[in-house]
Amino acid sequence: MSDLLERLRGRGWRMTSQRRVVAEVLDGEHVHLTADEVHARAAGRLPEISRASVYNTLGEMVALGEVAELSAHGRAKRYDPNAHRPHQHLVCSGCGLIRDVHPTGDPLAGLPAQERYGFAVSEAEIVYRGLCPSCAGAPAGPTGPAGPTSA
Repeated sequence: MSDLLERLRGRGWRMTSQRRVVAEVLDGEHVHLTADEVHARAAGRLPEISRASVYNTLGEMVALGEVAELSAHGRAKRYDPNAHRPHQHLVCSGCGLIRDVHPTGDPLAGLPAQERYGFAVSEAEIVYRGLCPSCAGAPAGPTGPAGPTSA
């Protein structure tokens, strides 16, 4: 479970009912929702919440660095509350499922000095792509299949 609500409160972020419900919807592990998915889930908890409030709240959380915005090959942007623990993403090329993964080793070690072209590289983003068990038609792994909105 992520600690998004605690992080936002720790920043002194004014917690209106709309902001709170958006943060609650996003809070969790392996959560990578689109803005429309956030709105649908938030409206289930707070029917009067507007789409504009959701978009504004997501924008504020991204600007604060508490939520990461992900783009995956022409698909809708997704929002990741796991913004403070280094991780990479495993993305299904079929359905768009995104899972957080934590490979071992330093990803910067794989980039030789001559390939850095003088850059002072500070971070690397690696995206692993393939087909999830559902799209591949294969039996699920030890944790089973989980949709893009699973927690």
